[in-house]
Amino acid sequence: MLNSVKKMMIAVERRARITEHISAHGAASVSDLVALFGVSDMTIRRDLDALAAEGTAVKVHGGAIVPAGRRAAEPGFDAKLAQMRAQKLAVATAAAVMVQPRMSVGLSGGTTAAAVAEMLLSVPQLTVVTNSVRVSDQFQSHPRPDRTVILTGGIRTPSDALVGPVAEAALRNLHTDIAFIGAHGISEHAGCTTPQVLEASTNRALMAVAEKTAVVSDSSKWGVVGVVGFADLEEIDALIIDSGLPSHAQRELNDRVGRLQMVDCPPVAEASTDSGGEVHQSGRATEPPSERKRV
Repeated sequence: MLNSVKKMMIAVERRARITEHISAHGAASVSDLVALFGVSDMTIRRDLDALAAEGTAVKVHGGAIVPAGRRAAEPGFDAKLAQMRAQKLAVATAAAVMVQPRMSVGLSGGTTAAAVAEMLLSVPQLTVVTNSVRVSDQFQSHPRPDRTVILTGGIRTPSDALVGPVAEAALRNLHTDIAFIGAHGISEHAGCTTPQVLEASTNRALMAVAEKTAVVSDSSKWGVVGVVGFADLEEIDALIIDSGLPSHAQRELNDRVGRLQMVDCPPVAEASTDSGGEVHQSGRATEPPSERKRV
């Protein structure tokens, strides 16, 4: 019985990694997967049958490809970097207000979390915990002697996040004051989602070691549903998003997340910080981080 359970767990993890591989490369041959995972041709074919039944892969002669319009499809980091750039910077500016010197901060993968990192470069005495190679590189290129950056190991995704069991093991004994998590999609029914199976698990690990979780996103992510969820809306302490969010979405999120903070866009260059620590954009002050709708 125990051996059967162990074999099932190994198969589940292997299939998750096969899904990641196919998503990253668009396709994979049986022979390549046999070499990559060190298992038999028959085992890989059974895995592909299972993934095809789930709809996460399409079997073709000699291997599998990404399904057309698949929710697990994800462009690379550089492709996403320029998308909604002004909105991401506005969101990041508001998120940075929540961070004070001497705090420990978790940052996930993704371009919005990387924008938050950009806004935190000048904050002294920070400890940063991240699974993002790009976030780590940002801090490395702007060094401070009073800053500590902890980068997890793991399997690298198209968005340069490190995910999987190694990343989660690195996070297990750490603790942060707040974690800023990016999302591939946010929806009323699915919550926060990602196209990467292992990234969802690693995002949950980042949330688990944080005192508070803030999801940072641009409004284009509303209504997008990735292949796997990592947080229900009720699990989010704060959602920081630009004001392009539709009115019905505003009502839904205001009722369900701990605190919904919308920021005007694009006046990131006009943003300034007053003596009270509030960021003002287009004459409208963002909600101070201490004021939450509910705990």
